[in-house]
Amino acid sequence: MRLRNIPGAREAMLESEFVIQNPKSHRNQWKEVFGNDNPIHLEIGMGKGRFITTLALENPDINYIGIEKYSSVLLRALEKREQIEVSNLFFIRMDAEELTEVFGYHEVARIYLNFSDPWPKERHAKRRLTSKEYFARYDQILKSEGTVEFKTDNRDLFLFSLESVEESGWNLVLSTADLHHSIYCADNVMTEYEERFSSQGNPIYKMVADRQPAASVNTGESVI
Repeated sequence: MRLRNIPGAREAMLESEFVIQNPKSHRNQWKEVFGNDNPIHLEIGMGKGRFITTLALENPDINYIGIEKYSSVLLRALEKREQIEVSNLFFIRMDAEELTEVFGYHEVARIYLNFSDPWPKERHAKRRLTSKEYFARYDQILKSEGTVEFKTDNRDLFLFSLESVEESGWNLVLSTADLHHSIYCADNVMTEYEERFSSQGNPIYKMVADRQPAASVNTGESVI
């Protein structure tokens, strides 16, 4: 889907106090940005920002950073950010390929991937945020006990992601092929897209992966 360019979006990013400029200069120094040692959670591809804004409001002891590649999309999240009073939420406009240049070794506690671009053509598989290539990046920036949480409405992407977890040597903590009718739904925070899609009766897939030993409790469900 082609994104609609919004005039002035890029300028708004440059002027906002909530958008980090030159993020690479803060590598290994994000505690100075937030002014505390609280854990850092990232949402990569945050869209219009409902998910991460809700989390920031509910969890003041966690620092949140939303990453979005497109100014016109980030602008919608910025509008939400300007309406709330929190000190634990900032945004970065960047390509996720640069993660290891922006965050240092084991500097991040959790990564959220919500309804990422499926990049359906096989030749684009490396661009999927749950590819082996991206798990290698996550391995560098995530703390040893850190987790990656992924939600999607795309079954093919979900199956690909489950395979990537195994191929990358990570541990599948949980998986469900119908999040909203599972035991994991109680504390689920929905994105704008998720609410619209699930209201039509369509299933939402979710998985959580970490690098703990395989002896970790695995409560996965079949997706077949």
